[in-house]
Amino acid sequence: MAQNFAHGNYSHTQKQQARSSGRSPVDRARRTLSQNFLTDGHAVELMIKAAAPRGLVLEPGSGPGVLTLALAEAGARVIGYEIDPRLAGRLASRTRGDSRIDVVRGDFTAARAPREPFAVVGNIPYAITSRIVDWCLRAPALTSATLLTQREYARKRSGDYGRWSLVTVESWPWFSWRLGDTVGRESFRPVPSVDSAILRVERRPHPLVSGGRSYRELVELGFGGLGGSVRASLKLRYDGVDAALEAAGVARDAVVGHVHPDQWVTLWGRLCR
Repeated sequence: MAQNFAHGNYSHTQKQQARSSGRSPVDRARRTLSQNFLTDGHAVELMIKAAAPRGLVLEPGSGPGVLTLALAEAGARVIGYEIDPRLAGRLASRTRGDSRIDVVRGDFTAARAPREPFAVVGNIPYAITSRIVDWCLRAPALTSATLLTQREYARKRSGDYGRWSLVTVESWPWFSWRLGDTVGRESFRPVPSVDSAILRVERRPHPLVSGGRSYRELVELGFGGLGGSVRASLKLRYDGVDAALEAAGVARDAVVGHVHPDQWVTLWGRLCR
């Protein structure tokens, strides 16, 4: 079992500074690294049920390893990434000899994606949610990502507010986005100020479009904000926009956030093929 981790090495001076500032290295790490650890067994069960882990699973922010161990018990081969050397060292020591688990001391978003099919499952730090999601969407062999995020973020990305974000629309032909169970703030320590929710991003077996570049250019123009409506923006570059909007069921005065990702796929089929 390959392990890559390091223990913290705080000097006497650093310890004095920590005491004088009123915050320990642990307190500072929790603030700097956006650490809110999952402590609720039922919430862990909800994550495992949503992820249905099998094969290789990468876990961003393993922390004390509550979810790490549950993933392994569910049958996954887990590589847990933990940037906090104190936590990484403890988890590596705890799981030493367990062939199902590798612990890597490092930044998940700087990791090289595996070439073999893999999933990502994690209670991820709120502060770097977008970076982790972007990493997942760029990984060619990723099959799914099951992420515990701020509930507001999960609702926005899954269209639960009745609006759709650029990242969701742009990735829609290749990935589905689904809002899962809510996990209350009381399920974490320290207790955060907001609730969380499970966000499930799953690669489609077959893309909905055949032209990735042309689809992204269409969507980016629509989200560019020129003209105040999707119709006005698209008319700057494309012919037959009115007929395409009608075919997709999009009102002529529709603003970009209210256009469903499936409607964007229809617009691409009418305007770009």
